[in-house]
Amino acid sequence: MNSIWIGSILISLLHSVIPNHWLPVIAIGRKEKWTYAEIIQVTLLSGIAHVLSTIIIGIFLGIIGAELSISISRFSKVIAPSLLVLLGLYFIVQHYRHHHFHVHEQQIKKRTKSGIIISLVIAMFLSPCMEIEPYFLLAGTRGRMDILLIALIYSVVTLAGMLIWVQLAYRNMVKYNWHKLEHNAGIITGLILIISGLLTMFV
Repeated sequence: MNSIWIGSILISLLHSVIPNHWLPVIAIGRKEKWTYAEIIQVTLLSGIAHVLSTIIIGIFLGIIGAELSISISRFSKVIAPSLLVLLGLYFIVQHYRHHHFHVHEQQIKKRTKSGIIISLVIAMFLSPCMEIEPYFLLAGTRGRMDILLIALIYSVVTLAGMLIWVQLAYRNMVKYNWHKLEHNAGIITGLILIISGLLTMFV
Protein backbone atom coordinates (compact mmCIF):
# COMPACT_ATOMS: atom_id res chain seq x y z
CA MET A 1 0.00 0.00 0.00
CA ASN A 2 2.97 2.32 0.54
CA SER A 3 3.49 2.45 -3.23
CA ILE A 4 0.01 3.96 -3.63
CA TRP A 5 0.72 6.72 -1.10
CA ILE A 6 4.14 7.49 -2.55
CA GLY A 7 2.81 7.48 -6.09
CA SER A 8 -0.09 9.75 -5.13
CA ILE A 9 2.26 12.23 -3.46
CA LEU A 10 4.63 12.25 -6.44
CA ILE A 11 1.82 12.76 -8.97
CA SER A 12 0.32 15.53 -6.83
CA LEU A 13 3.69 17.25 -6.48
CA LEU A 14 4.40 16.98 -10.19
CA HIS A 15 1.10 18.51 -11.21
CA SER A 16 1.25 21.30 -8.67
CA VAL A 17 4.59 22.31 -10.21
CA ILE A 18 3.35 22.29 -13.82
CA PRO A 19 2.69 25.95 -14.71
CA ASN A 20 -0.74 25.29 -16.27
CA HIS A 21 -2.07 25.12 -12.73
CA TRP A 22 -0.87 28.52 -11.53
CA LEU A 23 1.07 30.51 -14.15
CA PRO A 24 -2.09 31.81 -15.92
CA VAL A 25 -3.22 33.41 -12.66
CA ILE A 26 0.07 35.28 -12.29
CA ALA A 27 0.10 36.34 -15.95
CA ILE A 28 -3.50 37.56 -15.87
CA GLY A 29 -3.11 39.10 -12.41
CA ARG A 30 -0.15 41.18 -13.46
CA LYS A 31 -1.81 42.21 -16.71
CA GLU A 32 -4.94 43.27 -14.84
CA LYS A 33 -2.85 44.88 -12.06
CA TRP A 34 -4.24 42.69 -9.29
CA THR A 35 -2.65 42.88 -5.86
CA TYR A 36 -0.52 40.02 -4.54
CA ALA A 37 -3.31 39.08 -2.12
CA GLU A 38 -5.83 38.93 -4.98
CA ILE A 39 -3.55 36.67 -7.02
CA ILE A 40 -3.21 34.31 -4.06
CA GLN A 41 -6.98 34.30 -3.51
CA VAL A 42 -7.72 33.55 -7.16
CA THR A 43 -5.06 30.82 -7.17
CA LEU A 44 -6.72 29.23 -4.16
CA LEU A 45 -10.20 29.45 -5.73
CA SER A 46 -9.08 27.94 -9.02
CA GLY A 47 -7.07 25.29 -7.18
CA ILE A 48 -10.08 24.28 -5.10
CA ALA A 49 -12.17 23.98 -8.28
CA HIS A 50 -9.47 21.80 -9.86
CA VAL A 51 -9.20 19.60 -6.78
CA LEU A 52 -12.98 19.32 -6.40
CA SER A 53 -13.61 17.99 -9.91
CA THR A 54 -10.68 15.59 -9.56
CA ILE A 55 -11.98 14.20 -6.26
CA ILE A 56 -15.54 13.82 -7.58
CA ILE A 57 -14.27 11.60 -10.39
CA GLY A 58 -11.88 9.87 -7.99
CA ILE A 59 -14.58 8.93 -5.49
CA PHE A 60 -16.69 7.51 -8.31
CA LEU A 61 -13.74 5.41 -9.48
CA GLY A 62 -13.00 4.39 -5.89
CA ILE A 63 -16.54 3.06 -5.51
CA ILE A 64 -16.13 1.10 -8.73
CA GLY A 65 -12.85 -0.32 -7.42
CA ALA A 66 -14.52 -1.35 -4.18
CA GLU A 67 -17.35 -3.12 -6.00
CA LEU A 68 -14.99 -4.91 -8.37
CA SER A 69 -12.75 -6.08 -5.52
CA ILE A 70 -15.78 -7.76 -3.94
CA SER A 71 -16.95 -9.51 -7.08
CA ILE A 72 -13.51 -10.26 -8.55
CA SER A 73 -11.01 -11.55 -6.02
CA ARG A 74 -8.07 -11.04 -8.37
CA PHE A 75 -8.92 -7.39 -9.06
CA SER A 76 -7.04 -5.83 -6.14
CA LYS A 77 -3.98 -8.07 -6.51
CA VAL A 78 -3.52 -8.29 -10.26
CA ILE A 79 -6.01 -6.35 -12.38
CA ALA A 80 -5.89 -2.96 -10.58
CA PRO A 81 -2.06 -2.78 -10.49
CA SER A 82 -1.99 -3.88 -14.13
CA LEU A 83 -4.28 -0.97 -14.96
CA LEU A 84 -1.75 1.38 -13.36
CA VAL A 85 0.98 -0.04 -15.58
CA LEU A 86 -1.17 0.18 -18.72
CA LEU A 87 -2.22 3.74 -17.96
CA GLY A 88 1.41 4.61 -17.31
CA LEU A 89 2.32 3.27 -20.74
CA TYR A 90 -0.57 5.23 -22.24
CA PHE A 91 0.64 8.52 -20.72
CA ILE A 92 4.16 7.90 -22.00
CA VAL A 93 2.92 7.17 -25.53
CA GLN A 94 0.52 10.12 -25.53
CA HIS A 95 2.68 12.68 -23.70
CA TYR A 96 3.16 14.79 -26.82
CA ARG A 97 -0.60 15.11 -27.24
CA HIS A 98 -1.43 15.60 -23.56
CA HIS A 99 -2.48 19.13 -22.59
CA HIS A 100 -4.49 20.59 -19.76
CA PHE A 101 -7.26 23.07 -20.34
CA HIS A 102 -5.72 26.46 -21.08
CA VAL A 103 -7.13 29.92 -20.60
CA HIS A 104 -5.72 31.97 -23.46
CA GLU A 105 -5.35 35.72 -23.39
CA GLN A 106 -7.97 36.23 -26.10
CA GLN A 107 -10.51 34.43 -23.89
CA ILE A 108 -10.30 37.11 -21.19
CA LYS A 109 -10.23 40.27 -23.30
CA LYS A 110 -12.97 42.77 -22.54
CA ARG A 111 -14.14 40.83 -19.48
CA THR A 112 -14.78 42.22 -16.04
CA LYS A 113 -12.62 41.17 -13.10
CA SER A 114 -15.32 38.84 -11.78
CA GLY A 115 -15.76 37.42 -15.29
CA ILE A 116 -12.05 36.69 -15.56
CA ILE A 117 -12.00 34.97 -12.16
CA ILE A 118 -15.07 32.89 -13.03
CA SER A 119 -13.42 31.88 -16.33
CA LEU A 120 -10.29 30.74 -14.50
CA VAL A 121 -12.28 28.77 -11.92
CA ILE A 122 -14.44 27.09 -14.58
CA ALA A 123 -11.37 26.27 -16.68
CA MET A 124 -9.68 24.59 -13.73
CA PHE A 125 -12.85 22.70 -12.79
CA LEU A 126 -13.14 21.40 -16.35
CA SER A 127 -9.54 20.14 -16.33
CA PRO A 128 -9.37 17.56 -13.53
CA CYS A 129 -6.10 15.77 -12.92
CA MET A 130 -6.75 12.43 -14.65
CA GLU A 131 -3.29 11.14 -13.74
CA ILE A 132 -4.22 10.72 -10.07
CA GLU A 133 -7.49 8.89 -10.81
CA PRO A 134 -6.01 5.36 -11.12
CA TYR A 135 -4.88 5.67 -7.50
CA PHE A 136 -8.47 6.27 -6.42
CA LEU A 137 -9.49 3.13 -8.29
CA LEU A 138 -6.79 1.09 -6.58
CA ALA A 139 -7.51 2.66 -3.17
CA GLY A 140 -11.14 1.62 -3.57
CA THR A 141 -10.07 -2.02 -3.41
CA ARG A 142 -8.70 -1.35 0.10
CA GLY A 143 -11.66 0.50 1.63
CA ARG A 144 -13.38 3.87 1.93
CA MET A 145 -10.79 5.27 4.30
CA ASP A 146 -8.09 4.75 1.68
CA ILE A 147 -10.14 6.67 -0.89
CA LEU A 148 -10.50 9.56 1.55
CA LEU A 149 -6.77 9.48 2.33
CA ILE A 150 -5.90 9.70 -1.38
CA ALA A 151 -8.31 12.64 -1.70
CA LEU A 152 -6.70 14.32 1.31
CA ILE A 153 -3.15 13.76 0.05
CA TYR A 154 -4.00 15.09 -3.39
CA SER A 155 -5.88 18.13 -2.06
CA VAL A 156 -3.24 19.23 0.45
CA VAL A 157 -0.22 18.65 -1.81
CA THR A 158 -1.83 20.24 -4.88
CA LEU A 159 -3.18 23.35 -3.16
CA ALA A 160 -0.04 23.88 -1.08
CA GLY A 161 2.16 23.38 -4.14
CA MET A 162 0.16 25.84 -6.25
CA LEU A 163 0.29 28.52 -3.56
CA ILE A 164 4.00 28.04 -2.91
CA TRP A 165 4.91 28.21 -6.61
CA VAL A 166 2.74 31.29 -7.14
CA GLN A 167 4.52 33.04 -4.30
CA LEU A 168 7.97 32.06 -5.61
CA ALA A 169 7.17 32.96 -9.21
CA TYR A 170 5.51 36.24 -8.21
CA ARG A 171 8.71 37.29 -6.46
CA ASN A 172 10.82 36.03 -9.38
CA MET A 173 12.54 33.59 -7.03
CA VAL A 174 12.27 30.66 -9.45
CA LYS A 175 13.50 30.50 -13.01
CA TYR A 176 13.09 27.27 -14.88
CA ASN A 177 12.30 25.96 -18.35
CA TRP A 178 8.60 25.42 -17.62
CA HIS A 179 7.82 24.38 -21.18
CA LYS A 180 10.33 21.54 -20.95
CA LEU A 181 8.83 20.33 -17.66
CA GLU A 182 5.29 20.53 -19.03
CA HIS A 183 6.31 18.75 -22.22
CA ASN A 184 7.86 15.85 -20.29
CA ALA A 185 5.12 15.63 -17.64
CA GLY A 186 3.46 12.74 -19.49
CA ILE A 187 6.64 10.68 -19.41
CA ILE A 188 7.25 11.39 -15.71
CA THR A 189 3.62 10.61 -14.87
CA GLY A 190 3.73 7.39 -16.89
CA LEU A 191 6.87 6.18 -15.14
CA ILE A 192 5.39 6.89 -11.70
CA LEU A 193 2.23 4.95 -12.58
CA ILE A 194 4.17 2.00 -13.97
CA ILE A 195 6.50 1.80 -10.96
CA SER A 196 3.55 2.09 -8.55
CA GLY A 197 1.67 -0.67 -10.37
CA LEU A 198 4.65 -3.03 -10.39
CA LEU A 199 5.41 -2.42 -6.71
CA THR A 200 1.76 -2.98 -5.77
CA MET A 201 1.66 -6.19 -7.79
CA PHE A 202 4.94 -7.79 -6.72
CA VAL A 203 5.99 -6.25 -3.40
